[in-house]
Parts: sequence; structure tokens; C-alpha cells
Amino acid sequence: MIRIILFLLLIALAAAGAAWMADQPGDLVMSWGGFRLTSKQPMYLLGIVIVVAMVAGVILRGLWKIPGHIRRGRRERRHARGRHAITQGLLAIGHGDSAGARAHAEVARRHAASDPLALLLHAQSAQLDGDRDGAQRAFRAMAERPDTRLLGLRGLFIEAQRADDPVAAVMIAEEALKMSPSSSWASHAVLGFCCAKGDWAGALSIIDNNQTAGLIDKATYRRQRGVLLTARALEFETVDRDLSRASAMEAVKLAPTLIPAAVLAAKFESEAHQVRRAMRIVETAWLVQPHPDLADAYSHVRLGDAARQRLVRVETLAAKTPGHIEGALAIARAAIDASEFAKARAALEPFIAAPTQRVALLMAEIERTEHGDSGRARAWTLRAVRALHDPVWTADGYVSDRWRPVSPVTGRLDAFQWQTPVAALPSDKGHAIEPSPFEEAMLAPRRVEPPKEVASEPAAAKPVEPVEVKPVEMKPVEMKPLEPATPPVQDNAPLPAAIEAEPAPAEPTAAEPALPPAAEPAPPAPLFRSRTDLPKATPAPIPAVIPIIRAPDDPGVHEDGPVDEFAEQIGPPKAQIGGWRGFLARLGS
Repeated sequence: MIRIILFLLLIALAAAGAAWMADQPGDLVMSWGGFRLTSKQPMYLLGIVIVVAMVAGVILRGLWKIPGHIRRGRRERRHARGRHAITQGLLAIGHGDSAGARAHAEVARRHAASDPLALLLHAQSAQLDGDRDGAQRAFRAMAERPDTRLLGLRGLFIEAQRADDPVAAVMIAEEALKMSPSSSWASHAVLGFCCAKGDWAGALSIIDNNQTAGLIDKATYRRQRGVLLTARALEFETVDRDLSRASAMEAVKLAPTLIPAAVLAAKFESEAHQVRRAMRIVETAWLVQPHPDLADAYSHVRLGDAARQRLVRVETLAAKTPGHIEGALAIARAAIDASEFAKARAALEPFIAAPTQRVALLMAEIERTEHGDSGRARAWTLRAVRALHDPVWTADGYVSDRWRPVSPVTGRLDAFQWQTPVAALPSDKGHAIEPSPFEEAMLAPRRVEPPKEVASEPAAAKPVEPVEVKPVEMKPVEMKPLEPATPPVQDNAPLPAAIEAEPAPAEPTAAEPALPPAAEPAPPAPLFRSRTDLPKATPAPIPAVIPIIRAPDDPGVHEDGPVDEFAEQIGPPKAQIGGWRGFLARLGS
């Protein structure tokens, strides 16, 4: 507005001056060499002079500015070359051309040394070549400039992590967080460091800053704050009970489905005799994610209850999620403690076909506790070794025996999830569980067989008299080659009590028909798998009295027993014979 007013005033003054000169009387004469100009109107001549002066001024100004235009053009061309080199270098880094990136970085440094992207290109090309010293120098140069300070700190933080220097990395992240509170990577790094050293107050302040800066939404803020409060409550459970209780109750309000928070809060409520409130806390978390810790806290929610009362309470909790394996495992555990083995077996029955490790171990405990059957318990224990894995606390491929607030691999908050580890998932190439014949035999259902009766047959109607075979009359027997159809007898085949003594023919005749085998009751399930290439056959006749024949190289057994040298020494010495008999005996010797 002021400029417009000044411009109008200037025009008014110029018009007033021109009008004043036009009103003045006189002649204007201009003589230049042989040229003479005379005007009765001085205004026209004045206008010509002004125009000529303006043209001359423009020409002189243009001549004066020519060097500046030359310098500016040269600078723009260099800047354009540098930008082109930066673009090509970043593209070379993108597809992994380290040599091309290094060459473009040199061109960018010559033509656009002050460009922040040139420094970034130089640092990234050094990282691609594995030159950590060069990358650190480039990032330090970026950190010294105000416009690239945060980017330089970020690069130095990454280099410190690669060099396995957590102290330097945390110091750089704290400096970046002071400079820019909205920096997500800096807040994440400082948060992980605070959680690692147990600084829960600092971690909670960082979470509050993240929520204020808009880095996380309200639901994430409530969940992460509940995780940090739960971690603080678990740490101070045995040190500061009041702080632990306050933290646990606040964590349950912020994250009702967080399992460790629910378990700890239910424990504190149970100690305060708030049984209904504790049961509601556990039930809320159980409906979202059944967990054995929740079942244990629910069963012990009332202190001093008997095992049968805990079993009834666990059955009530398991009924809220019917068919879930955690409910069945909880019922089985409580039933074993209450000596209700039938209920434990019924709870585990749907999961016996493809059991997990906990199912197999519980079945082994049932067999050992109820019947004292160590064989079946051992079979279930062996089956548990190759059974499917149960869910565990897992974060970024790391399996932990307990819940943790931060992943030890990436430092991510609330990373642990109750799930089956990836390495334990079954593949599609075969069954996850292949029971061995020993396990099948040991785990077969028991059956009581009736006492065996002597089969009534015409050939075996008369009692068989055992044949005595005297060792003195034993003669070497000529061994005949076995028939191809006659299989060898197994070493562990059962020996019959009495066998018919019939004279064996010297050579089998083809005209004699084979006698059918006698009908016997069905044998129990075998403990060892029989070979399919060898058909079953009846055992060869064995005499009732088996002579003891020693091998040629067997020295035999000393029938008098071992000699006791100490007994011989302890015994009294033999007395000498006295009289003439003794004299003659000594004389003769």
C-alpha cells in the first residue's frame, strides 16, 4: 500500500515538473558539431534527452552485469551436473552398483560439494563398499551442519549399531531425541535402552511424549503403557508391594487382555479377599486368549481351597471356551491333583490322537500315579519327545520361558505373543508324529485273557510222556539242510510245556498232506514288529529234558566252588602224629 502511494506521488511530481517547464518562455538550442537543433518547445527536446539517457543507462547496466551472469550460468551448470550425478548415484546404490555409486559420488563432490544429498550419496556409497570410516566421516560432516544434523545423527546411530557399540548408539539417539522429540527411531532406541536397564519411569515418559507428538494412536498408547506398568509391577513384586499392586491394577485397566497383568492383578485381589473381582479379571483375559497361567490363577483365586474345589472352579472356567486345548489341559491338571483320573483321561481324550508335549506328559503322569505303570508312563514320555510343540512366548523368532516387555532381538515393545514357535510347525511332507511299535504296544488297551485250556484233538487225546535223553547216550547228530519253505525260529519264541515225542521221518514225502495247525486263542498285541519277509511257523520239537553239552573250548565250572584262601589260613594247623608212628613217619619222609 505504501509503495502504491509513493508511486502515485512520484508521477504527480513528474507531471507538475513537466507542466512548469512547459509554461516557462524561451528557446532551447542544442548544438553538437555541425548539428544545430532549436526548439521553441523545450519539453520535446527534454524528452529526447531523457530517452537517450535511459537507453545508455540500460546498455551500461547490461555491460556491467555480464560477468555476474557468466558466473551464475557456470554455477548453475555445475549444480545441474552435480544433481545429475547425485540422481545417478542414488540409482546405482538402489540396484547395488558400488563402483558406479562411488564414481557418481566423486562427481557430485566436485560439482555440488555443499549439497546435502552429495554428502548422503558419499556416505551411502561408503557403506555399500564396506568403508565404515568413510561413512562415519561423511555422517559427522552432516551432523555438523544445521540442515542435515538429524540425518547425520541417524547415520552415526546405524554405524554404532553395526559396530556393536550400544553406549554410543544410545547417546546419539538421546541427542537426536532432544533435537527432535517426534523422531520415531530415536524414541524407539531410547525406549528399548530404558527397558533394558529397568528405567520404567523414563520409558513411561517416552511413551507419553510419543502420544503427545502423534507418533502412536490412543489404543497403542494404552497397550504400551499397560505393558510397561506390568513390567514394573513384576519387578517390584517382592521389593515394593504397594507400587507393584498400583502398577498392576492400572495396567489391567489400560490393557485388560494382557495375560501377565491379569494374572498379577488377580493374585493381588485374591490376597485382598476380593474373589469375585479377581475371577472377573481372569475371565476377561481368558475369553480372548486361554493361557495356563490364567487357569492356575483362577484355580487358586480362593486361598485354602481343597483340590476338588479347585477342580470344580477350573471346569467352570474351561466351559467358557469349549473345545480349547488349554481348558482341557487345565482340567486334567486339576483332576490329577484331586486324584480324579477318570476326569483327567476324559479331558485329554480328544487330543490323544495327535498329542502335544504337555498332553503326552500329563498322560505319563496319569499312568504313573494311577496304576504305577512305569512302562506305559515311559512310552508316553518317549512320545512327548517327538510330539507337537505347545504354544510358548515368542518374539521375532526368540522363544522365552516367561513373558518379557521388550524383544531381545529388535527391542520392539510388546513383541512377545503366546503362539506355537515357527520351527515347531508341522510340514506337509508327512505326519508330525510317527509312533514306534514299542509305543503302540505299550499304549494298546489292556485286556484280560481267559485261562488257556487244553485243546481237545484226536491226535492229542492221550497225555504225552516226556522222553528222557541221557547225556551219555548222546551221539553227534547229522545236520540236514533246511527246506526253503521252513523259516528259522526266532530266539524269543515261547517254549511249550510239553511236546509230543514222535519219531521224525528221515525224509518228507510229497504224498503226505500237511496237518492244519491247532486252533489257539488270539495272542496279545506284540511288543516287537514281526518281519514280513519271514512267514510264521510252529517251533521245532524240543525234548522235555535238555542235556547240558559243553562247548569244546569251555573249561566248565568248578564244582567244588571257589577256593577261599583266607579260610585256609584261618583254619587250625594239622597236629603231628606222636609216638613211634610219628617218628617213623618223619623218618620215612
